Amino acid sequence: MRISRNTPTSGKTRVVVLTADADFEQQMRQTFGASQIDLDLVPQTVAAAGDRVEPDGATVIVIDLDAGRDDEMQALERLAARTGGRPPIVVVTSAFDAQLARTLIQMKIADFLVKPVPPAELVRTCARVVKPATTDGVDAEIFTFVPAVGGAGVTTLAIQTALLLLSDGPRGRKSTCLVDLNLQHGACSDYLDLDPRLDLSEIEPRPDRLDKQLLEVMTAYHASGLAVIAAPPQPAEMRTFDPDVVTRLLDLVSSNFDHVVIDMPRTWFSWTDDVLLGSNRLFIVSEMTVPSLKNTKNILAAIRVRMPDGPQPQVIINRFEQRMFAPGLKRSDIEQALGDDFAAAIPNNYRLVREAIDRGVPLEEVKRGNNITHELRKLMAPQTAKAVAKAPAGSKRPGLLFAR
Repeated sequence: MRISRNTPTSGKTRVVVLTADADFEQQMRQTFGASQIDLDLVPQTVAAAGDRVEPDGATVIVIDLDAGRDDEMQALERLAARTGGRPPIVVVTSAFDAQLARTLIQMKIADFLVKPVPPAELVRTCARVVKPATTDGVDAEIFTFVPAVGGAGVTTLAIQTALLLLSDGPRGRKSTCLVDLNLQHGACSDYLDLDPRLDLSEIEPRPDRLDKQLLEVMTAYHASGLAVIAAPPQPAEMRTFDPDVVTRLLDLVSSNFDHVVIDMPRTWFSWTDDVLLGSNRLFIVSEMTVPSLKNTKNILAAIRVRMPDGPQPQVIINRFEQRMFAPGLKRSDIEQALGDDFAAAIPNNYRLVREAIDRGVPLEEVKRGNNITHELRKLMAPQTAKAVAKAPAGSKRPGLLFAR
């Protein structure tokens, strides 16, 4: 009898774990059991069960390996040869040295971890090894904007960043997508005078049915060529839904565009960590007030605790005004409070922004070479990027969870 199901139920992610360690088995149940992931736990060693494990239908295989046993290593080698890298195999072991690393690399094992393994680290590792490349073999670059306080101007900055990336993109009109994840109070479509087309009721029951064709139907296009994915706002309804909806949506978007810009809500949802972990550039948008700066520092601390190996967050101070001899905060105060996390100060140009919003056009169309666009372009320049994940050399960013 083979240890397998032919296909994962409802198209969900399926993680197969082989372990004879009762404590590790319990950890796996706690790590994956509460999520929307199908967990297949095989309470055996790879030597005992490896030849009977059927990889078809699995998303990733996690093997608790006793590397000191020859029969374990031989069984792992046979399984790796059968899978051919798909599904990827992640090895967890209690002892580790350079010789074992070389052996696992030769077997084409996707990644390896040493016990004790923090649950978040295992999830990130699984997410990274199963994320497919985009059609040209290059991951989309993802820019995520998070508000530190309400009304900080996140939507305006996200829209203008997306339009800048679009105009500077090498492949023209469909290279950039703006995704509004503020599903309760989202305003991206209103700012751009578009009809929001993302129908959550259509995809929420079965996220797996969201494919490229359906995504195209649910995508609106601005006159500039910017793709916009936004749902109709629901101001009187606090929606909670399956995180698979968000991860499936963003994985599909990132595989079809060069740049993805995400407008995040202020509320932290069950899928927020996944989105932040999958970002290349992560911006916290704040205002030039003491309460806003305090909350910004709280958010920075929370991000570093929850995802120490994630992208380095950068702080944008929006609507910045510097008046000599005037009371209130000065740029030096902000620099002292935020240190290296301070990335940019976007000038306050209310009339320009208001006209662009009312007309649904880029700032550059209202006034070419304006001071807001100038600062954003400097911030987006690759040479200024500080948001590099603290990952080992040669590894990729974590990516959005379990793209298939």
